[in-house]
Amino acid sequence: MGVLTSQKISEYYTRFKSIDVTFSKEIIQVTGMITNQVYLKCVGTFWPCVVFSCSFQGVKVVVSTKSGILQKMEKANNMVSVRFCFKHAEKSNPVTFFVNSRSSGYTPYGNTPDMALFSLQFTQRPPDDLIEIMGRILDANVNSAKRRDERIAISPESLRKLNITSKDVSVYIQGVPRRCILRDVSFSGAKIIMMGVAKFLVEKVVALRIDFEDPRQSFLIKGKFIRSEVVEGRKELVSLAILFDESTVPMGYKVRINDYVSQFQVGSRTNANTSTGFPEKKPLPQKPAAPEKKPKEDWPSPEEAAAPAKPAAGFIEPVLPPVGAPLSGPLPSGDISDPMSFDDKDDDFKLELP
Repeated sequence: MGVLTSQKISEYYTRFKSIDVTFSKEIIQVTGMITNQVYLKCVGTFWPCVVFSCSFQGVKVVVSTKSGILQKMEKANNMVSVRFCFKHAEKSNPVTFFVNSRSSGYTPYGNTPDMALFSLQFTQRPPDDLIEIMGRILDANVNSAKRRDERIAISPESLRKLNITSKDVSVYIQGVPRRCILRDVSFSGAKIIMMGVAKFLVEKVVALRIDFEDPRQSFLIKGKFIRSEVVEGRKELVSLAILFDESTVPMGYKVRINDYVSQFQVGSRTNANTSTGFPEKKPLPQKPAAPEKKPKEDWPSPEEAAAPAKPAAGFIEPVLPPVGAPLSGPLPSGDISDPMSFDDKDDDFKLELP
C-alpha cells in the first residue's frame, strides 16, 4: 500500500463522507483492525468495545453496560473518545489514534440486556489514517463496478506492482487443482492458459487461486469458463476466459486491483508514454506497408457479461492450500493460518509459452 497524498485523502473524505461501512469479518481482515485493541474512553476510564460500523462522520460500537459506562458518560456530558488500532503492512508497530466523539444515544443490542449499541458522532474530521484505510475500501468498491472490464496484462512490471507472487497459478475444476499461466486480470475476471480440451472446459464452474505478497495473501475466486481460444502452435494448450461470480469476489482482491488501477490513472495523466500493463486503448497508427491486425477479443462481450450466471450445480468447494504450497497433486490439509512457505519444488510439470 503506497502513501496517499493529502489531496487524495481529501478526495476520499469528500466523496465518502457519509457512507457507513459495516465491519464484517472480511472488512476487519482487509482493514487490518486489531479488534482487541479498540476501546471507548470516558473520564480517564477505558472500556473494550466492538466496532459495528463506521463512516467519516461517526461510528457505532457495541459496549457492555454492566461496567458503569452510562454513569460515566452522564458525568462527561456524553463526550467520549474512540481508540482505533490497525495493523500496517509497511510498519512494524500498529497504527493507533483517538477520535473525539459525542454519544447521540444507544439501543439494546441483540438478546443480551447488558449489551448496548452506541451511536457516536465525531466532533471533528477524523485522522487521515482512518480516512485512508476506509477510503481505499470504498474506492475499490466503486471502481469494481465502474471499471469492471478493464484488464491488466500480466508482465514482469505488472506482477511487481500488483505484488502477485508468480504468473504460475492454479485453477480448481471440480475441486481438483490444475496448473495454469495467468495472462490478464480484472475486477470481473481473468484469462489463463492451461492444458486441456476447450469443449470439455467451457461453461465449467471453477475457482481461481492467486497468491499475493506484501502482505502474504491467497484469494480463491469462484467463476466459470465462458470462452476459449486456441494457442497458436500448441495444440495441447488452450486459452480460457474466466468470468468471476461478483457476489463472491473478496474485498481484499478488489483493493489489490484498485491500487494498481489508481496508479495507472495517475500515470496516464502525467506521462502518456508510461508503461502501465494495460492494453493500449488507442494504438499508434501502423506503417502503411504493414496491414493492421486487430487482436481477437479474448474477454466477455457486454452481452455475455450481462447475462445471468447459470446455477453452479455440482461445484465442489475446494480447500485453499497455504500460500506457496505446490500447485499440483493432492490438496494439503491443515489450517490456512499456519506459517506459510513460498518454496514450490514441484518441478515435474512445466507449462511454458512458445
